[in-house]
Amino acid sequence: MFHLDHYRALRERAGLVDRSARGRIVVAGADRTTFLHAMLTNDIASLRPGTGCYAAYLTPQGRMIADMCVYELGDVCLLDVHPTVKDTVIERLDQFVFSEDVRLGDVTETFTSFGVYGPASPGILAPVFRAEGTAGALSVDGLKGLLPFQNLRAPFSGEPVVIVASDRAGTMGFEIYCERALTGPVGRALLDAGAEEVGDEAVEVVRVEAGRPAFTVDMDQDTIPLEAGIEKQAISFTKGCYPGQEVIIRILHRGQGRVAKKLAGLLVKDEIVPARGDMLLVDAREIGRITSAVYSPSLLCPIALGYVERELSEPGTELTVAHGEGRLPASVAVLPFIAPT
Repeated sequence: MFHLDHYRALRERAGLVDRSARGRIVVAGADRTTFLHAMLTNDIASLRPGTGCYAAYLTPQGRMIADMCVYELGDVCLLDVHPTVKDTVIERLDQFVFSEDVRLGDVTETFTSFGVYGPASPGILAPVFRAEGTAGALSVDGLKGLLPFQNLRAPFSGEPVVIVASDRAGTMGFEIYCERALTGPVGRALLDAGAEEVGDEAVEVVRVEAGRPAFTVDMDQDTIPLEAGIEKQAISFTKGCYPGQEVIIRILHRGQGRVAKKLAGLLVKDEIVPARGDMLLVDAREIGRITSAVYSPSLLCPIALGYVERELSEPGTELTVAHGEGRLPASVAVLPFIAPT
């Protein structure tokens, strides 16, 4: 159930999100970044300790196996993936490890993660993870200065945790990775410091407002990254080969980036929130389907993400949502609806 106060915590204060269900993979060894550079869509080789990026892992046909966040921690790379594809990612990557010094480890059950998102989040984290005598990045100002994907280690009860700056929830904040044994103590400490537990429904609203496609919801294993519009964040166009690159380059160079369908934002001019899978129509002709839909308390109307025919993806295009027996007027909007801050 959606709670408006949860939404306001994410937008105005600091919301605590349980991210324990995510898949977590550690890649160790001296060749880890060059290996991942050859396998993923983004520039992994240039990552330095304390940095990271968003990337995708593709089939040779250019379709998505997974999207992921990649964090270079200095001694290992941490991959954060959707749990349904975690085993597939490990198995496929392992098939390409030959003489490289690369070791893959599934740490999903031994580590967990939290998200703390919202403008007050630096003030929540700083006192929880600041060791005596520690300054710099663990101060409130230091945490505010971190850019998305930048990460650092910090102490908690004598044990190290990893803190990552993140806007993946649609608003700026942080993700904390720690040993599963610390789940209760870390969670209580964050709540005691002022974080507020928020439900998945509020997180979903903020994600859609930010126009962020989610794997298994707005993207799946039939999706080409260019269709979902994640190429600017997930793909390096200056790096060497990776699985699926030929397809991506062919679409960009020969097809001028044209794909048959594109993920678009939709403003619904009605009080009714559409459902996932609702048809999108122009002149009674189906031109796409909705993949995510929520009511935005900030925009005071329903909004949605959905795939539409490329020619009809321009902002301002009028269309109709077929919702049950009814019809809802809508138009294509500029993404993001609300930029992460």
